[in-house]
Amino acid sequence: MPKKKLIIFPFNGNGIEALDCINFDDYELVGFVDDDQQKRADLYEIFTRDILQRYKELFVLAVPGSATSFQRRKEIIASLELDRSRYITAIHPKAAVGRNVKIGANCLVMAGAVITSNACIKDHVCILPNSVIHHDVVVEEYTLIGSNVVVAGGTLIGKNCYIGSGSNVMNGISIGDGALIGLGSNVLKSVTGNAKMAGNPARDLNEQLLSTSI
Repeated sequence: MPKKKLIIFPFNGNGIEALDCINFDDYELVGFVDDDQQKRADLYEIFTRDILQRYKELFVLAVPGSATSFQRRKEIIASLELDRSRYITAIHPKAAVGRNVKIGANCLVMAGAVITSNACIKDHVCILPNSVIHHDVVVEEYTLIGSNVVVAGGTLIGKNCYIGSGSNVMNGISIGDGALIGLGSNVLKSVTGNAKMAGNPARDLNEQLLSTSI
């Protein structure tokens, strides 16, 4: 059976790390797509977006986003104008996925990640190395979860969130859409949408700035 041809978008850190997660028995990497044609990759070809429309048989893993651009992930991925069926999900062979876990399309789960019973990871989510997503957690679309994050059971993480590396999220709480959790934060209560949380315990930096300006 011929291998499926794969493009990764964009040529960034997530995309490079995704190479370790792809089963190359099933996929042949054609190269990367990136809007910045000044980028250079010694081992891989970098194409413009045109290739995605010219060759409908190409499958795609789209992993844009960082702490500064995470809230635009939905917009960026939607701009590719691809049917959901063309996206793959890549799970590193050394990730552990438990019983009844649901993982959507265009997700990336890196080495050492653990996702336990009944968790639900929706479309377009990235989970970096050694993070633990406990039972009955729901991670909504377009969210980025850094490395060495622990999300305790029964937690809801909203859409387009960024959970910084080394953070811990308490069980049974919710994190609103578009929230940023800073590196190494301990989140002990529910977080409103678009909050910027940091510290131990985590506090909303937006609220602190407002209080100091009054």
